[in-house]
Amino acid sequence: MRPLDAPSRSGGDAPALRRVLSTRLLYFFILGDVLGAGVYVLIGQVAAVSGGAVWVPLVTALVLALLTASSYAELATKYPRAGGAAHYAGRAFGPGAGFVAGFCMLTAGIVSVAALARGFAGDYLSAFVSLPVALVAVLFLVILALVNARGIKESMAANAVATVVEVGGLAVVVVLGAWMMLRGDADTGRLLQLGTPEKGAAAAVLAGSVLAFYSFVGFETSVNVAEETRDPRRSYPRALFAALATAGLVYVLVGLAASATVPTARLTESSGPLLEVVRAAGGVPPLLFSAVALVAVANGALLTGIMSSRLAYGMARDGLLPKALTRVLPRRRTPWAAIAATTLPALLLALTGSVATLAATLVLLLLVVFLLVNLAVLVLRKEPGCEGHFRAPTVLPALGAASCVLLATQVEAAVWARGSVILGAAVILGLVATRLRRSS
Repeated sequence: MRPLDAPSRSGGDAPALRRVLSTRLLYFFILGDVLGAGVYVLIGQVAAVSGGAVWVPLVTALVLALLTASSYAELATKYPRAGGAAHYAGRAFGPGAGFVAGFCMLTAGIVSVAALARGFAGDYLSAFVSLPVALVAVLFLVILALVNARGIKESMAANAVATVVEVGGLAVVVVLGAWMMLRGDADTGRLLQLGTPEKGAAAAVLAGSVLAFYSFVGFETSVNVAEETRDPRRSYPRALFAALATAGLVYVLVGLAASATVPTARLTESSGPLLEVVRAAGGVPPLLFSAVALVAVANGALLTGIMSSRLAYGMARDGLLPKALTRVLPRRRTPWAAIAATTLPALLLALTGSVATLAATLVLLLLVVFLLVNLAVLVLRKEPGCEGHFRAPTVLPALGAASCVLLATQVEAAVWARGSVILGAAVILGLVATRLRRSS
């Protein structure tokens, strides 16, 4: 019998990827992707629309994320291969739907990497050294691609270290918040203040949950490395739910600390709300959070870059993108062609600065993908899949699909206008890809 980590071939002539990820490395992958750079600016934005009780929309968003995560757990263990949502939607609804799901994920991933590259080159780095944004962005993306091509195991080892740093920084915020509460310098009454002058309690929770939901996305990228996991049927559900639970606990504790120690008005006006906690408590150098934020941004970009390249590889193997993207390095077994193909557009976006016009559509694109994935679970129940795969209770994917529709109704009209252009392009290209595939 061939060892699980030995090179294999699957999906036609495309070479399979090497199985090297353990449950622990996969856990850190998901946790590092969820606990990204957004948490360092998120709390203030949530407080602006929900009030001081930011923990309520955070918990609500966690529950909604777990619904869709259960669908991903079933499909990733049933079909453990790169391609993720594109592969699932393609099996359930045909190659056109698979292309739409993959195109949305791929677009969101490329834009996210470009945005993180510019974020890395911005204010956090300038706290230490002043360099041209374009130069830093180029070097950042090139190094990112090289680490990605070096190997999934090496990338995950770097992610594990970075994730510890990220969580450590957030733990400092929690400890400082608890310290201020113990010494009587916090206002715990704000933890029960839900609603704003413009919104009642229910509307505030829903509005805050849309923003908070974005902080939990990232878990969906992990399905693209299921093929590189040693035992996905056992490892993936454990790593996925454990990572989301950990992230949810961290977010709630950070939200409690920030809300209790910093007045809501100051929290909402600050571009670095967690830095306000550090300043209020004292005893920790503010530069520490600039360093931690840089690690968080770099780690988020690395994980998103891995996702994008594996997704492009999987779509190419399924015939939805050019076959050339299935090429891998002979020894490393990493998809170098897909890495290059996803790095180049990210580089162009980072240099042109047009990321801002697309960044706001990321949530909408992901909600479309999540809707397709939740529906795909129900459609694919007729297929047996891998023996012993995780099976979610039927009510969960149904509620997951409904939650995507609910959250989509809260997206602004201007974002819908921009997102509709991308979705329209995805549908047209999907029809073309379907026709070409049938004629080949």
